[in-house]
Amino acid sequence: MNIIGRRKLWFIISILLVLPGTIALIVWGLKPGIDFTGGQELEISGQATQTQLRDIVAKVGVKDITVTTSGSDRLIVRYSDQGLDKELGDSQQIRQNIKVLLGQQNLTETSFSSVGPAVSRDITRSAILGVAMASLAILLYIAFAFRNTPPPVSPWSFGATALIALLHDALFVLGSFAILGHFFGVQVDALFVTALLTTIGFSVHDTIVVYDRIRENLRRLNKPFEEIVNISINETLARSLNTSITVIIVLLAFYLFGGESIKLFILALLLGIVSGTFSSIFNASPLLVVYNNWKIKKAKATK
Repeated sequence: MNIIGRRKLWFIISILLVLPGTIALIVWGLKPGIDFTGGQELEISGQATQTQLRDIVAKVGVKDITVTTSGSDRLIVRYSDQGLDKELGDSQQIRQNIKVLLGQQNLTETSFSSVGPAVSRDITRSAILGVAMASLAILLYIAFAFRNTPPPVSPWSFGATALIALLHDALFVLGSFAILGHFFGVQVDALFVTALLTTIGFSVHDTIVVYDRIRENLRRLNKPFEEIVNISINETLARSLNTSITVIIVLLAFYLFGGESIKLFILALLLGIVSGTFSSIFNASPLLVVYNNWKIKKAKATK
């Protein structure tokens, strides 16, 4: 396959994949869950549907209510306690009012947890810092790992192009959840950050496999760089696809048959791994060629 020769097509597809979500992210942003805004979480036992429980809790006047299943007879309800009307009372009063309503429906609160504003700010700060530090560490590590790569590419070009592919995948997942949040009320929580970091790791892992083959072929083959890159991608293509498809099958099984409480986490992983597979093959290595061609043209222009 002449993957490198069709690199403009792959770049256009990537732009079409990322652009709608990026616009949604800028215009609407993500819909944060209680992990980031502060709120309450109650586990409820008894016979009730998710809709019935949501309607019961809504009578108290709280907002951003989400209900998920937890086992055969347990439901978890989350709601935000930010910006509440003072007439509703404080958080403890609201909780007591909900317990009264639950008792009227033969439902029992089995556990309770609360996330305060200070904690949620710390989680938000840690999430942003974690993603930024992971990206920087990956850039530095790849540059170090490929420090002995033969010409014409530099170690930093490997790191920089891998980082661009990584940002592509992160933007795709973030943008998808911005769209889902706006139209379907899907919220992001701490598990979403875990999925995002996992996506970053998977994307880089797949990219490094291709880069390592490029380095080997640069030492072994006496051919133009563009051709070497194309050969390297084709040599690792089956491995990359087989690995990704295996992971996707497992995640689909979890998504279809797993608990409701992990569905959004699995969905984020699915989106990230599909995007990561595409970017590792069709973005990262072609970007190496684009950068190398630009460097050659720049050198010729300065002579």
